Amino acid sequence: MNNKIKELQEKLGYKFNNESILIRALSHSSYVNENHSVGDSNERLEFLGDSVLGFITAENFFKNYKNLPEGELTKLRAATVCEKSLAGFARQLELGKYLLLGKGEILTGGRERPSIQADAFEAIIAAIYLDGGMEAARVFVLKYIDEAIRRQQSVKDYKTMLQEVVQRNPGELVEYVLAGETGPDHDKRFEVEVHLNSNVIGRGIGRSKKRAEQEAAREALELMGL
Repeated sequence: MNNKIKELQEKLGYKFNNESILIRALSHSSYVNENHSVGDSNERLEFLGDSVLGFITAENFFKNYKNLPEGELTKLRAATVCEKSLAGFARQLELGKYLLLGKGEILTGGRERPSIQADAFEAIIAAIYLDGGMEAARVFVLKYIDEAIRRQQSVKDYKTMLQEVVQRNPGELVEYVLAGETGPDHDKRFEVEVHLNSNVIGRGIGRSKKRAEQEAAREALELMGL
């Protein structure tokens, strides 16, 4: 177990002063029920970790997304710290192989169950917070949150986002205009302008008109500070 704990701490990027709290964060209730002498499960840590995660995420979004209204901030936080995202973070750490589970949970695939992995990830956040304080927890959490945001942004539909922004002001009209084409047929580049009430607010270039429109919308959102 000691080697596994050391290995996990290297993956976490945090060395515990009190390793017993990390072991508790890995202890599922099914394991504790079968081994009454081992102490508490990770459920209370999960409860605390959920709150610590929520605060760090909200603080980060509040500071870094100054132009987003409360409703959009709430949606962004919900998408970033949902069970699916947390289970994904846990899989990056290969957390499943370090979990202490009861025999029944092991036999039914508990190590890979998203809910168990997500709960353990939150418990680890709490363990880091209790062992090293808020700053240590913040460093750990933001490493994953920032990566999740980058992933979301890489697949965003910028045209839809821009349309949602514009729709807040009735009467505004967005239009995409093909401004030019360059290159041979097998390697063509399209340049598109996005107009807001006939004013150019963004330009984009892409191998297809759709890609160029997305790039134009992305530039328009950047100019708006979004």
